[in-house]
Amino acid sequence: MKHFLLACFFPMTLTAETMQQLTEQLGKTVLYSDVALSPDRTHVAWVQSTAATTSKQTHVRGTSGNATAMLVKIPTTGERTDFDPTWSPDSKTLAVFSSAGDKEQRQLWTVNADGSDPKEITNLKGYAARPRWSHNGKQIAFLFVEGAGGGGPLMAAPTATGVIDTAIHNQRIAVLDIAMGQLRQVSPVNLHIYDYDWSPDDKTFVATAASGPGDNNWWIAQIYTIDIAKGNATSIYKPSLQLAVPRWSPDGKSIAFIEGLMSDEGFHGGDLFTISAAGHSLTNRTRGRKSSASSLFWLASDRILFTEYVGGGSAISELTLADNSVRTIWKGAEHLHAFGNFPNFAVSRDGKFAAAERSTFETPPEMWAGPIGDWHQLTSNNSGITASWGKAENLEWTNDSFNIQGWLLSPAKVESGQKYPIVVLIHGGPSSAEVPEWPASFGMPRAIIAALSSRGYYVLMPNPRGSYGQGEEFTRANVKDFGAGDLRDILAGVDAAIKKYPVDPARLGVTGWSYGGYMTMWTVTQTNRF
Repeated sequence: MKHFLLACFFPMTLTAETMQQLTEQLGKTVLYSDVALSPDRTHVAWVQSTAATTSKQTHVRGTSGNATAMLVKIPTTGERTDFDPTWSPDSKTLAVFSSAGDKEQRQLWTVNADGSDPKEITNLKGYAARPRWSHNGKQIAFLFVEGAGGGGPLMAAPTATGVIDTAIHNQRIAVLDIAMGQLRQVSPVNLHIYDYDWSPDDKTFVATAASGPGDNNWWIAQIYTIDIAKGNATSIYKPSLQLAVPRWSPDGKSIAFIEGLMSDEGFHGGDLFTISAAGHSLTNRTRGRKSSASSLFWLASDRILFTEYVGGGSAISELTLADNSVRTIWKGAEHLHAFGNFPNFAVSRDGKFAAAERSTFETPPEMWAGPIGDWHQLTSNNSGITASWGKAENLEWTNDSFNIQGWLLSPAKVESGQKYPIVVLIHGGPSSAEVPEWPASFGMPRAIIAALSSRGYYVLMPNPRGSYGQGEEFTRANVKDFGAGDLRDILAGVDAAIKKYPVDPARLGVTGWSYGGYMTMWTVTQTNRF
């Protein structure tokens, strides 16, 4: 069996100068995340960093004119890492978590809309995230694990030494009275809260939650309503699959959420549902739609704006509840989603204006804002960076009655009459999707495609059955079939690439991360092709 390490069959034509250029391109790329648009659409905030540093700082810019982005002025004596900026209902104040001067502990700060006059408003000891203002602007809620130092799907917990902590750390909803400076934990101590939203009257939370310990039970979370004054929690919906993004309607009568087969907390995809606040009238609003909803925003009590994975890209669509009709406002070969992990999209209160971090395989990220689908560019921090790797093309093929889609990145240089090796990069999940993004945007899984292309490889990034982008039935198609049907889809994609492009069938490689790593180990036991 031809089990080669990738480094062993890299073409040796890549010079040290070219490799240095690639490293600088990716390491110096300015990255944008945690995008937050003020309700009145006048300002946008984001957390800015580079791929080569761990410092992450909040910037604010007006959405019109040519003003430069302002760094939020939080005093610090050391490295600073910001998280989760969020706007007050009147758009005058920004709240943001920052570990300014204390990398082990984040605190909540408020600043003016222009990033000035910072005020530290908490003295927390524990993990905190996802702040949300009450509708009256007098309180800020956030998820809080008192006494804990973090840890979760994307963050390693601190190394335990000496006496190992035996406490059960459930994540609860904490509410801060801004004027009084008083903090109280509202949700029951036995529930671990994953996501939540304020009711329009600020008296109740809706939340996705499960019994502890810790975040072990996200896959069986239910929807609860929580009385803020009393702290009582009532389960209103127990799903058969996973839940995400519970959001209250403006009239307080309904709750919208996403339900589907999801592999990881924070990577959402599925159908869009509504249910009454009392737990009745459950309705799947996008049943049979060939896409995967990823985030949602109520526009009015009868209309919902949502982002969705469609094929190997994203779309922004509007749902009318009266007849479940959907109107697609924008669609493109990009990755746009809100909430969850790495949110890069936000909308104004009226849903007509948006801000987003946008990039493709060949175009580095920048911030954009404007009417949905008619954005204008706000930043140009990466204007001097150009891709030194090849171009990506959409590739489609059929297998076992499924229509499969993927992205094929070509070598940096393709000469007539030559054949080139190919490496298959299998995404994680498997409930996820490969969509176009700049290679520095998501760590090693993205950086490797630039390195391979620069070294003379084709890179195939398939979205086999089990992926987002073609509806819930497609996402569920590999249930109890891991490594079988999805592997056949991937191998058929390799055949499609060989048929259409100058690929050398004797030089095939396979790699992946997370679920893609499992698939890589499995694949080389099932075929001698790699």
